[in-house]
Amino acid sequence: MSDDRPFWRDPRLVVARRDVRSLSREKTIVLALLIQLFVAAFSSFLVVGLTSLYDPSSVSAGEVELAVTGDARDELEAAAAQQERASATVFESEAAAQRAFERREVDAVLRGDYVPSAAGPGQRIGVTATVPEGSIRSTLIVVEVRRVLSALERQERVERTAHLDQPPVPLPRSVSASQYFGFTYTILIPLLLFLPAFISGSVVVDTVTEEIERGTLELLRVAPVSLLDIVDGKALGMVLLAPAQALLWVALLSANGIAVSNLGAITLFVTAVAVVVVTLGVVLGITLQRRRPAQLLYSVLTLVVFGGAVLLPEHPATTVAKLAVDSPTLVTYGHVAGTVAVAVAGYALARVYVDRVAAEAL
Repeated sequence: MSDDRPFWRDPRLVVARRDVRSLSREKTIVLALLIQLFVAAFSSFLVVGLTSLYDPSSVSAGEVELAVTGDARDELEAAAAQQERASATVFESEAAAQRAFERREVDAVLRGDYVPSAAGPGQRIGVTATVPEGSIRSTLIVVEVRRVLSALERQERVERTAHLDQPPVPLPRSVSASQYFGFTYTILIPLLLFLPAFISGSVVVDTVTEEIERGTLELLRVAPVSLLDIVDGKALGMVLLAPAQALLWVALLSANGIAVSNLGAITLFVTAVAVVVVTLGVVLGITLQRRRPAQLLYSVLTLVVFGGAVLLPEHPATTVAKLAVDSPTLVTYGHVAGTVAVAVAGYALARVYVDRVAAEAL
């Protein structure tokens, strides 16, 4: 081969362009990309519905009317009064409260009774809740009931502290934060940025094993192109595809009013993750040589590795979230640098392995 050929005629770039163009024929991959495109393009609308699944308490259910009865009805009424979307009506008897519930005059019934404490002398408040079933509003009513019971717990802790031998463990302070903000930056953005990397790894498994199974790998080597050049080209195309998609998703999110900070660091991190999973896909494809077992093992290993990332000082999703909201720490930058180092070292070792594989045996 001539050494003065233009860089765009490099065999690795030729293979990379060929594989990227062939993605248009993969219906599963195209569908996955279109779903991500739809989510990113209409994120400002979808985030409301998705957040309601992530945290039902983020959706306003209107005012929830509660019927409170029992010996501790006064305490329940006081707890309900602390909630903006809950109001309580006191009933002298449980039967009257149940009749109001059946006539749909109230949304739920809370019966509070003083019962003996199983932990020692004294009494505790036992609450029995009756809520409707079988509708979306039922879930929202349950969320509001839970808030009332949490307020009751805090209220009793304050009132009973003077009667305890030791002060109770202090509760964390209530933080007023938008659930939409939390869902967008901790769930939606990491999901959109990591999915392209995992798709790239899955695609490279397919392209490597299909070349081997169909016998087209031998035709590529007639070029003349070495096995290492072919693998480099396939890996290059899939690695570059992941950050390109990530940048597109970020642009669409920005168009929907969702700002993403530290774009350079995020792109570098996503690229490094893509290199890691693509390297794994290449090694599995060359080693197993069959699509089905290689894809199965790839899926299992990526789940194990990504799930095992919880043992790290900071999960990869947390790293992306902190960068996106412009609140990175030294640990965050350390994770980015560490992932880049792992990606470079891992692919270097993979190239050594591929270079030692006898292409004629594939």
